Amino acid sequence: MASHTPKHRDAVKLFARLGYASRGVVYLLVGGLAALAAFGQGGQTEGSRGALESVLTAPFGKSLLSIIALGLVGYAMWRTLQALQDTDHHGSGIKGLAIRGGLLVSAVTHTLLAFFAANLVVHLGSSSGSGNGSQDAASWLMQQPLGRWLVAAVGAVLIGAGIAHAIKGWKAKFDRHFSMPPKVQRWAYPVCRFGLAVRGLVFAIVGSFFIIAAYQYNPSQAGGTAEALNALRNQAFGQWLLAFVAIGLFAFGIYSLLTAAYRRINPSV
Repeated sequence: MASHTPKHRDAVKLFARLGYASRGVVYLLVGGLAALAAFGQGGQTEGSRGALESVLTAPFGKSLLSIIALGLVGYAMWRTLQALQDTDHHGSGIKGLAIRGGLLVSAVTHTLLAFFAANLVVHLGSSSGSGNGSQDAASWLMQQPLGRWLVAAVGAVLIGAGIAHAIKGWKAKFDRHFSMPPKVQRWAYPVCRFGLAVRGLVFAIVGSFFIIAAYQYNPSQAGGTAEALNALRNQAFGQWLLAFVAIGLFAFGIYSLLTAAYRRINPSV
């Protein structure tokens, strides 16, 4: 078995890097479509699902979407390993367990996104089941015992994740996981910090939607990235707010691609 371990580790690293790259492509699409909408170029504010649907309209869209779906599965696998094997040494304290729990949640959400992408490929863009994933999740949770409190808890977790992203960007905490040449760092780190901060803002807005849904006992008040972008567009100076956030999400996509290239990945398998 020992002779196979390096091959297993190489496979995990490959899937992890493909996963980060796939996440990057999704956020490049989300940010790009939102920027087009902000500047009146015919784009729409889309969440992750809408961004994946847009891939099918591109040349070789079905093949591209298949690769993205595979990458998202790899990303979910890596997130699961990070949580269970504690590959980044977060520890078993309250803070460490909270971070590892967030990694498991990320694994679940990206698994669902991968299945959605695979469904698009199999059904050639059929919109069946595309819906609003956040509203579907809130509706299901509210049907469970203490459902309202579960929805509120999801909102609180999302807001906490948003704050954590902002802190990670502000303090450049990703640096300890990167092995990046200094000449790349000079332009890449500001992009990474901005992208993480804006993604944190979007998480906080989405979390507030869940808390409102719990307070009003109405799952239709829940929303995801697309709804967060639309809410920003409907504010005063909404066009500029949307443009700002769109550029930030595009920057987060670049951060993800840089992570795919430069992150140190040490699977404990």
